Amino acid sequence: MDYVSWVLRLIMPLVALAIVIRAFVSLRYNRRNEGALIVLEDEAAQRVYPVRYWETSIGRSRGSDIRLKNPAVSRDHAVLLRREAGWFISDTGSKAGVTVNDNPVVGRTAVYIGDRINIGGRVLTLHRADDYGDGLQEERLSRRNKQVKKTIAPSFLLFLVTLFTVLLAAETCINLGNLNVAPIAAVYVVFMWVFFIVTRMVLKRVTFELEALALFLSSIGILLSASHNTKTGWVQLVTAIFGAIGFALLLKFIEIPDRVMKWRLIITIGAVVVLGLNLLLGRVTHGAANWIVIGPISVQPSEFVKIAYIFVGASTLDALLTKKNLTEFIIFTAVCIGALFIMSDLGTAIIFFVTFLVIAFMRSGDIKTVILAISAAVFGAMLVLMAKPYIADRFAIWGNVWSDVDDKGYQQVRTLIYSASGGLFGTGTGIGGLQNVFASESDLVFGLVCEEMGFIIAILIAVSIAGFVIYACMVTTRSRSSFYSIAACSAAGLLVFQASLNIFGSTDILPLTGVTLPFISAGGSSMISCWCLLAFIKAADERTYAVKRKSLRKAAMSNGESVVEI
Repeated sequence: MDYVSWVLRLIMPLVALAIVIRAFVSLRYNRRNEGALIVLEDEAAQRVYPVRYWETSIGRSRGSDIRLKNPAVSRDHAVLLRREAGWFISDTGSKAGVTVNDNPVVGRTAVYIGDRINIGGRVLTLHRADDYGDGLQEERLSRRNKQVKKTIAPSFLLFLVTLFTVLLAAETCINLGNLNVAPIAAVYVVFMWVFFIVTRMVLKRVTFELEALALFLSSIGILLSASHNTKTGWVQLVTAIFGAIGFALLLKFIEIPDRVMKWRLIITIGAVVVLGLNLLLGRVTHGAANWIVIGPISVQPSEFVKIAYIFVGASTLDALLTKKNLTEFIIFTAVCIGALFIMSDLGTAIIFFVTFLVIAFMRSGDIKTVILAISAAVFGAMLVLMAKPYIADRFAIWGNVWSDVDDKGYQQVRTLIYSASGGLFGTGTGIGGLQNVFASESDLVFGLVCEEMGFIIAILIAVSIAGFVIYACMVTTRSRSSFYSIAACSAAGLLVFQASLNIFGSTDILPLTGVTLPFISAGGSSMISCWCLLAFIKAADERTYAVKRKSLRKAAMSNGESVVEI
């Protein structure tokens, strides 16, 4: 049986590698063309501006999608938006104002083919892209011809994930000498295929790459936990199912950006209330009061506040360019980070701050804003270290764990030793030595993966999570709204930074902060949160709502005549 276990450990990294490569190849190449949706013509300047995005900023600044070099044009003058009902123009607090056919714009104003939009003295006429010369058509065909489709059937990708799960479960059962893990693996495999069928047949989603990667990562987290504690494995399985359901529901909820903006205030208040309850009812666990225990169930509210934080930080472009919107977000950030510091949840507070930097930079595009925020954070961190000496103790051992191997450096030293003992293919799930060290399935789980599953699979986990950022950056230029762009990049950045803290903290490259490794660490709240954060990344992909877009009958109207959506 040891021979069979050894063979399975050789095969699993190959299957895992195939999953990661095929998923990201499909994400990279199966993309839609970027042809113009409509055209704005400036007759006076004899210039044409193709509009390729659902939200297009117009102004004098270099960051504007359409830049008008006229002194009367404000830096951020207006935003042209596409919604289900058609096209709209919104004045973003400009000095000279905006008119449509000589009528002043108040709030969002509908615009139609042939309308003349006056922006600071520059008159732009709205035209169909199809009717405006052959140049744009040739450009669109060129983009389409260059599009390379190197993708695989989603069902085959899920088959690879299923194969990996079955192999991992079989190897675990052999190592443990019992079948306790088998029912968990069986239920998870059935759930994966049910989730796939519902996603494809009922929700009509046209892609499945991100879901496949999340299922792959979750399978490792579930079975790794089950190999050490069957009860924990069942908890991970149930929360993964709830997380996938939350992913689908959240994806449906944020389908319409304006709906999100209507709920933004309610979500903000809800998050503040949850943090307040955590401060009042939170139970101190391992030095941090970030858990609420209700009977047999323990919940970490800060994990769900991460989702709300993305909601509040991201905005549609016309709201994004207002000072009121930015002020509200800064106040909400201060409340969140302040509450986390009071709870002594330093790791999560750092994650929120880094996410704030990502959102702040994407909102403003100004590196000075980021530098100012970092300076304020450094000052705040110094005050925290002075007020809470035990947090300073964690930093004191950083980089010197070998000098105190039996006390402050105990966890990291054991993690490094056992990680190295796993080699490329691991010692076998369920039989590693690191499992006897406290927090091996949560804070130190990356070391546990290295020891029991091998360095190859550990690296593939890190690559999969890091790939979320690359993918988010790729799809944001084609997102329907700045809400999706900001939400995707900030959610991906949050997951990657959190993974970095876990991986580098357990190996003494960074201070140990006690945060989870996304999808892998034991923790139901974290599992649900990670799946929901993935929904923001998924929503930014223009293909996600492709079926919905095809069903729209009108994108703009001219004299009552509908214009079929491109």
